[in-house]
Amino acid sequence: MMKKTNDSIYKKGDIIEFDIIDLSNDTEGIGKTDAFTWFVKDTVIGDRIRAVVMKCMKNYGYAKLDKVIIPSPERRKPRCPVSGPCGGCTMQEMSYSFQLKYKENKVLNNLIRIGGFKREDFICIAENETANKDIMDSDCMASENRCIFYPVIGMEYPWRYRNKAVIPVGERGQKIAAGFYAGRTHSIVEVDDCLIGIEENCKIKDTVLSFMKRCNIKPYNEKNGDGVIRHILIRKGFATGEIMVCIVINTQKLPYKEQLCTALSAIKGVESIMLNINRSKTNVIMGQKTVNIYGKNFISDYIGNIRFNISAESFYQVNPVQTNILYNKVLEFADLKGDETVWDLYCGIGTISLFLAQKAGRVYGIETVQKAVEDAGNNAFINNINNAFFITGNAEDILELWKMEMINKGGEIDKNDKMDKNDKKDKRCGKDNKSPVNITDIRDMRDIKNILDFPDIVVVDPPRKGCDIKCLEAAAAASPRKIVYVSCDSATLARDLKYLAGKGYKPVKVQAVDMFPWSGHVETVALLSKLDVDKHIDVEIKLDELDLTSAESKATYAQIKEYILEKFDLKVSTLYIAQIKKKCGIVLREHYNKSKKEKQAIPQCTLEKEEAIMDALKHFKMI
Repeated sequence: MMKKTNDSIYKKGDIIEFDIIDLSNDTEGIGKTDAFTWFVKDTVIGDRIRAVVMKCMKNYGYAKLDKVIIPSPERRKPRCPVSGPCGGCTMQEMSYSFQLKYKENKVLNNLIRIGGFKREDFICIAENETANKDIMDSDCMASENRCIFYPVIGMEYPWRYRNKAVIPVGERGQKIAAGFYAGRTHSIVEVDDCLIGIEENCKIKDTVLSFMKRCNIKPYNEKNGDGVIRHILIRKGFATGEIMVCIVINTQKLPYKEQLCTALSAIKGVESIMLNINRSKTNVIMGQKTVNIYGKNFISDYIGNIRFNISAESFYQVNPVQTNILYNKVLEFADLKGDETVWDLYCGIGTISLFLAQKAGRVYGIETVQKAVEDAGNNAFINNINNAFFITGNAEDILELWKMEMINKGGEIDKNDKMDKNDKKDKRCGKDNKSPVNITDIRDMRDIKNILDFPDIVVVDPPRKGCDIKCLEAAAAASPRKIVYVSCDSATLARDLKYLAGKGYKPVKVQAVDMFPWSGHVETVALLSKLDVDKHIDVEIKLDELDLTSAESKATYAQIKEYILEKFDLKVSTLYIAQIKKKCGIVLREHYNKSKKEKQAIPQCTLEKEEAIMDALKHFKMI
């Protein structure tokens, strides 16, 4: 094989040979030929491979695996015959123990690389040390001012764990095809039995396909928008055994639906059959309208001893075994004593909220999807939980509104405005005080500070993109003692923890939980604690030894603005500079042109501008 020099250009179709030395965040193998980096799917660290060049950039490229010349000690034969083309499981080629180590390292590396934390900021507990109570003692760890990084929690049996499947239906020639989409495509890979799904999936899929053939029901055609059946959605309650089947259709009605109901209801566990109508020409799976055609319009499941009613549209964690572990870890980190007020942001159908409500004084869940909030209210009702309250709206908008309502004339959150809990219960539960739960729509809010109380603990469980900056700003401004962050993407977790660290919240514990064996995804719970000023050393300063004007004399507001504009191409106001000066402890003169309005809305400095101002203050040696 002709050796390529660093200046050579690789061409599509070239054959290359190298060792896999690392894995990307997308679980692609990483290797090098000289200074050129390659990404190759279906490879394992330690493999020696031959690959075909597919695409080249300036100093990296993508190649397709041609042959494993020397297999890694961690390489395994995939149990699924279509694990390669199917986009679901990307790590079946490697041992499960090796996957867990990869995920653990992924979380830690993201915290260091993206979060800006140092390796020495963490105490990494070895797996064989988790039973040692002395090592796990948090007070001992806190004295070292470091964060405990626990070993990832994996599954004893990492198969058949998914309680939900969405099976696309289409055409292949004259034949109906059903299975899962190949990675990054809408090409259906036919799957007889998905090994991470429930065993009933195969029988339900075959029953629907037999019905379609018998009654001449056409599958949906993405190209021209014709056909009837688009997807088969299946959900199962692991604790109850109840199964829901939801057929997503491209028409207003499903012909011969009675025959389908008869066939599906004969399958053990099927308690609910739904039709979802989706006539849009998009990739969105579910439409706006869902109707019940057999049995109940929901199924039930339990996490711990909390029962949840799950509709076709509900967000509900797909791995109930690990979800129980995850939520108990949230409860452990929160360390509730019984009288705390908790905010649960991005609460969904109230799964975490209701878990916390068992031990908290009261819990406020905030969720943007109205149907999810209705489900959360119903779930609180069926569990007779009357200390959980749910609000419909974007968490960032609600908290921004709350923050502005609570800001006093001095521009800070006024905790003296906290209402008596009994008063707030009267306002929320109605005249009889017997309603088990109350649901508030953001559009109906007139005085949010009388609806949402100050938090002792904030729990966030955002989507993959992480928390909105306004949400983080308001949560930190509310000054809870603890923040528990539940994340499905450790990259955005690291980004958000970096911001919260700047607001005085130090990571104390981090625990990864493997919710998705055989994929590269991992769930993470992080506990952040507000710096305890009572534990800081008191220092006596003699005023005659301190030049109080020295910081102010370093640079004028105009000089700071000029520096930021030149270096960052940003314009900042005098107000923003004053806010950051105050945050840094720089004494400010009294401003005599204050607004006479009692509830003056004070704009707050953005994170980008705050960082620029901090840079300027350091440049002028003011901090």
